[in-house]
Amino acid sequence: MGSVKERIYRRVVVERDQVDGRILWIKLNYPERLNVLHAELMEEVYDALVDADENDAVQAVIIAGVGKAFCAGADVKELMSVDLEGGLRWLQAYWRVFDLLRETGKPVIAAVKGYCVAGGNEWVLACDLVVAGKSAVFGQPEPIIGSTAFLAVLLLPIVVGERRAREMLLTGKLISADEAHRIGLVNRVVPDEEVEEEARKLAIEIIDRVNPQAFRIVKSGLRFWTDLPLLLLRFGRDLTAWAWLSDMFRERCKAFLEKRSMKPGKFMGVAPRRFKELEGPPDD
Repeated sequence: MGSVKERIYRRVVVERDQVDGRILWIKLNYPERLNVLHAELMEEVYDALVDADENDAVQAVIIAGVGKAFCAGADVKELMSVDLEGGLRWLQAYWRVFDLLRETGKPVIAAVKGYCVAGGNEWVLACDLVVAGKSAVFGQPEPIIGSTAFLAVLLLPIVVGERRAREMLLTGKLISADEAHRIGLVNRVVPDEEVEEEARKLAIEIIDRVNPQAFRIVKSGLRFWTDLPLLLLRFGRDLTAWAWLSDMFRERCKAFLEKRSMKPGKFMGVAPRRFKELEGPPDD
């Protein structure tokens, strides 16, 4: 049996499953800040996924979080400090993890407890199957502070339906594990203490029963449904990086970090002004 490459991680825990060594656990390890995503953590997750993808002894991957949360989304402290190029590079690092989760021919299962929001929820959207504990909370609150949630904008309508996606994205509301299961965002909901075992069972079921070639073909075929909207991914990356430069975004991030209420913004119209509302007739 091959071994996982020896790397020194600060923000990721990588370990073989104690029951079945064919399963590799990759755990986000920044519990003091609810496993928020920042450049170092994303690079380590990507490295761990590449190693798992290349290692024949690893037959399934389970993604989880250390502590009370799966992932509370992007590190807004980091986003407040990036320039345009820095924002583009941050998003590219974030999306390459998302793409590898979808692309690898090995089963990837998310084991979720606690907050799974914003970027965390989008990474879960890329996983093959999702097991949630009763404590899990899902959502895309980015529009509240002024970010775009662009991956969720593209994918949530396919996963949960357009109307449900609209409510989650336009209100920024969070939903419970039971509600996430009801609308098709997760596969199974179990008590928190059973999440690891349930994720393990799913992984073993696939490893022991499913032909790996067929799994690869089916997974590739299923990507058709999400590849079409993701044609806009680069457009969304660029727009999001621009949005992060705005004064409104940075002020709302600051208010969020300081736990202050956010000043309501001004919603915009697009229809041309009616002629009678102009000060006078146009010049001949």
